Amino acid sequence: MDKPKQNYVKMLATSSSITAYLCRFIAVYRPKNTHLKQPINSTNTKALLSLAVGGFGIGLTEFVIMGILPNIADSMSISIPKAGHFIAIYALGVVIGAPFMAKVTGKLSPKKSLFFLMIWFTVFNTLSAFSGNYWIMMLLRFLSGMPHGAFFGIGAVVSGYLAKPGKAAQAMAVMFSGLTIANVVGVPLGTYIGQEFHWSFSFMLVGIAGIATLASLYYWMPKQSLEETEPNENQAASSGIKSKKLWALIALTTIGTGGFFAWYSYIAPLVINVAKLPEAYVGYVMIVAGMGMFFGNFLGARMVEVFTAQKSVVISLLSMTTILLINSLLASSNIAIFIVSFMVGVITFSLAAPIQISIIKAAKGAEKLGSSMNQSAFNMANASGAYLGGVPMIFGLPVNYASVVGAILAFTGACIGIAILYVQKTEKKKKRKESLCT
Repeated sequence: MDKPKQNYVKMLATSSSITAYLCRFIAVYRPKNTHLKQPINSTNTKALLSLAVGGFGIGLTEFVIMGILPNIADSMSISIPKAGHFIAIYALGVVIGAPFMAKVTGKLSPKKSLFFLMIWFTVFNTLSAFSGNYWIMMLLRFLSGMPHGAFFGIGAVVSGYLAKPGKAAQAMAVMFSGLTIANVVGVPLGTYIGQEFHWSFSFMLVGIAGIATLASLYYWMPKQSLEETEPNENQAASSGIKSKKLWALIALTTIGTGGFFAWYSYIAPLVINVAKLPEAYVGYVMIVAGMGMFFGNFLGARMVEVFTAQKSVVISLLSMTTILLINSLLASSNIAIFIVSFMVGVITFSLAAPIQISIIKAAKGAEKLGSSMNQSAFNMANASGAYLGGVPMIFGLPVNYASVVGAILAFTGACIGIAILYVQKTEKKKKRKESLCT
C-alpha cells in the first residue's frame, strides 16, 4: 500500500474512536420480568469480558465501514456520497431498534436477551458481506444496527450486578472498554483487510466477533442470579417514564454531549488548516484523543465513587466547556493541539458512567424506555453538534470557532445539570420539613 493510501486508512480508522463516546451515552436497560441479585463476594470478570467482546464487535461494525467506503462504492458502482448512506442507515437502525428490541426482549432474562441480540447482530452483519447491490446493503445495515442500543443497555445494567458492591461503575467501564479496543485494533485491521483483499472480508471479521461473543456469553454469563418479577412493576414503570428528572437528563444528553461532536467533527481541518500540520497528523491526533477517551472511561467510574453521579456529570461538562475554549485559543500550536485533544478525550469519556447511573436512578422501573430515548438523544447530539459546529464557518470564521460552539453546548448541558441538582436539593429540604411537621 502506498503512503498516501496508508495515511488515508489511518485517518479513517482512527476517527472511529468516536464510537466509544457514542456508545458511552447509551442509557441502560433492565428487562421487565426479571431482575438480578446483587453479588456478595467478588466481580465476575469472565462475564464482564463477554460483554466487552460484544462491545468490540459492535464498535467494529459501526465504524470499519468508514475505511472501506470507497471499496464498497467501486464494487457496487455507486458514488462515495451514496455509499455514505450505509453509515447513516446504521445510525437510524440504532435509534429505531433500541425501543423495538427493548419490547421484543421484554419477557426474556438478561442472558437470553443478550444472546438473542447477538444472534441478530451476527446474522445480519455476516449477510452484509454477501450483499450485491445498494438496496440490499441498505436493508442489512439497518437491521445490523437494531440490536446496538439494547445490547449496551442490558449489558450496562447486568455489568453492575456482576461487580462486587461499590464497583458497579468500574464494571460498566470494563464492558465499554471493548469499544475502545475496537477503535485501536479492530477498525484499523478491518480497514486494512477490506482494502487489501475485499470489503466483504471486513464484515466477515465482524461475524467472527459476533460468534466469539455468543460463545463467551453462553459459557461465562451466569443465569442463576435471576428472581421473579418485582411487585407493582407497571406502576413503577409509569412513574419512571413520567419523571421530570429523566426528561431533563435526556435534554442534557441532547445538548451537552453535542459539544464534543462540534469539536470532533472538524478535527481534520483543525489539524491541517489551523495547526498547519501535514494531513498524516490527523490520524495521530485522533489516536491521542482515543487514548484520552480510554483513560477518561475509568476516570468517570472513579468519579462516581467520589462524588454523586449527577455532580460528576456537571463537573465533566464544565471541564469540557473550559477545555474547548482553551482549544479555540491554542489550536494553532503544534504541541498544544495534541495535549488539548488528549484532555478532551479524557473529559468526554469521564461522562460515561455518571450519565448512565443518573439515567438508571431517574428511570427506575422504566429503564428500557429510558435507554431508547437516551440513545435517540445521543444521536441527535451527534447530528446537531456537527451541524452547529459548522455554522461559524458559513460566516467566514476559522474552524477553531467550532470549539467555541462546542463550549456553549457543553455549558448549556452543565446548566441543566446544575438545575437538576438545585431542584433535587430543594425537594430534599421540603421532605425534611414535612417529616418534622408530622
